[in-house]
Amino acid sequence: MKALILAAGFGTRLLPYTKKIPKPLFTVLSIPVLEHVLKKLVDNECEQILINTHHLHMQIEAFIAKKKYNINIQTIYEPVILDTGGAIANAKPFLKDSSFFVINSDVISNINLKKVYNFHKKSNCLATLVLHDHDKFNKVKIDDQRYIQNFDSKTNGLAFTGIQVLSPQIYEFFPDKKIFSSIEVYQSLCSKKQVQAFVEKDIFWSDIGTPDSYSMTSLIELAASGFGIKHDRIKNIRVDKLAGDGSDRNWYRTTYKTWSFIVSDHGICMPKSDRRLQLNSFVHIGNHLFSKGIPVPRILNHDALSGMVILEDLGDVHLETQVKQKNNNEFTIKIYKKVIDRLIDFSIKGFTDFKKEWTCQTQTYSKELIIEKECRYFMEAFIRDYLKLDVGFDKFSNDFDHIADHALKYGLIGLMHRDMQSRNIMIQNSRIYFIDFQSARSGPLQYDLASLLIDPYVNLKDQTRNDLLQYAVGKLKLNGIESQNFLKCYQYCCLTRNLQFLGAFSFLSQIKKKKSFKRYIPESVKSLKKIIADLNTDKLPELSKLVQAI
Repeated sequence: MKALILAAGFGTRLLPYTKKIPKPLFTVLSIPVLEHVLKKLVDNECEQILINTHHLHMQIEAFIAKKKYNINIQTIYEPVILDTGGAIANAKPFLKDSSFFVINSDVISNINLKKVYNFHKKSNCLATLVLHDHDKFNKVKIDDQRYIQNFDSKTNGLAFTGIQVLSPQIYEFFPDKKIFSSIEVYQSLCSKKQVQAFVEKDIFWSDIGTPDSYSMTSLIELAASGFGIKHDRIKNIRVDKLAGDGSDRNWYRTTYKTWSFIVSDHGICMPKSDRRLQLNSFVHIGNHLFSKGIPVPRILNHDALSGMVILEDLGDVHLETQVKQKNNNEFTIKIYKKVIDRLIDFSIKGFTDFKKEWTCQTQTYSKELIIEKECRYFMEAFIRDYLKLDVGFDKFSNDFDHIADHALKYGLIGLMHRDMQSRNIMIQNSRIYFIDFQSARSGPLQYDLASLLIDPYVNLKDQTRNDLLQYAVGKLKLNGIESQNFLKCYQYCCLTRNLQFLGAFSFLSQIKKKKSFKRYIPESVKSLKKIIADLNTDKLPELSKLVQAI
C-alpha cells in the first residue's frame, strides 16, 4: 500500500499563523497533524509514503528527517504549487504500480483506511472518495448506487473527507498540463461511473483549516485524552462555553457522562509570542504550585501551539458568589480566614524552588512594574480615557516614586499571585482553590493581602477588613519585621492595587467593551480616597489633589 500526503499548500485560511509554521506542522495533543496522518497510514500497513511540499518546505523536510519509521517516507518538493491534480500527476513515478491513497495533511479522523482500501480494490472504479455527513461541507451528490454525480450540489450532498484511493489507471485521464485540480478529473469521470463514494456514518472527523476549526479540534482531542476515550466516543463529549472574565482567554467545560474538565483557551500561541509566554507561565507555575501542595486545579495536559490547557473542574462557586449568597458576616470572616491561611502558604511554600524564568512579565514585583503597570495604567486608562481629564503623567512622578518605594519597603517577600481577588478563588466542598496564577512572581505578601481585602467585587466592611488584617498579622509571626512596618507596606500595596484595578476597570469597560466592569468604578474611587486619606502623608500632594477633585 502506498500513499501521497498533500502538504504543499499555503494554509491561507490560517493566516497569519501559517506565515511562520506550515499547516501540516500545527499540533494536536502536542503532535503535528502530519504525524497523526503518518501514524494512521503506518498503523494501517502502508509501506511507502510520499509527501508533496512547497510552502515552508524546509520545515516539513526537517521534521521528516528526524522521524524514525520502518517504512519508506519521502518528500517531493514542488517549486510551483501544482494543485491537487498536478501533485498526483507529479508523483506518478512513485505511485504508478498499484492503487494508492491520497490524503490531505490537515485532517484527523478515525476512518478505517484498510477497509476503504479493500473496498476500492474490489471495485472497477478509478477513484474512491470517502464521504460523510458534515453540514458545512455537504456538496458531493451521489446516486442510489453510491456513484458520485457532481461536486457542487446545493441539496442532499455529502462532504469529502480529504481521504481517497485511486487506481493507477486514472493517470490515463489526466490532462496534459502541470497545474490542475483532481476534482476536474473526477467530474469528467462521473458520467462513466468511475468515481464511487465510500460513505462513512457516525465517524469522528475534524480539519484544522481555519483558526476556529483548529482550536476546536485541539480542544476536543485534549478532552478525549483527559477522559481516556477513543475517537468513536468523542461525539458524546459535551462542550459548553463559560462566561468570560477580564482576560482575552475563552473558557470551556467539557463533559463526558458524569466527568468534566475545564479547558482554558489562550488562543493560538506562536513561538516566542506574548501569548506563548503567558501559556508557558500558566503551565509551569500551575504544575509547580500543585507539586507544593498549594490548592490549585491540577493541569492534565496542554497543547502549546493551539493554546489549549485542560485542567481539573472546580465547579462554579467563587469566593464572591459564596459570600454574597450567605450574606452573613460571621461566615464571611470564617471563610476569609481560611483564604488567608492558604494565601500565606501560597507565598511561603510557593516561593520554595520557584524559578524566575517561569514568569511571563517581570520576574519580580518591581518599582518599574509599579510605575508602568499600576501608576501609569491608572493615569492613562482611568484619568485620561475614562474621566477625559487632560493631566500629564510627569507632574505626578515624585508622588509615584514615593508610592513605589514604599510599596516595596518592608515587603514580606514570597511568591505573589498578583490578582488575589474573590473571582480568582474557588470554593469546592468547603476547600479553597486559587486560579489565574499565571502572573505570579516574587513580591510582597502584603500585595496579595491587599488585593484580597480591598477587593471591589465583595467590598468588605471596614471593621471586617481590619479584623482580617489583624488575623493575618497574627498568623504570620513576622520574622524580623515589626508589625507596624508590615502594615505600612500593606497600606501602600492597597494604594498600588487600587490604582491598578481602576485602570483595569476603565480599560475593560472602555476599550474591551466589557461594560459590567464599569459598575465597580464608583466604589473603587471611594476606596482610593480613603486609602490616601488614611496614609496621612504630605509626600503625595499632586495625587491627593487629583483624587479629591474626582
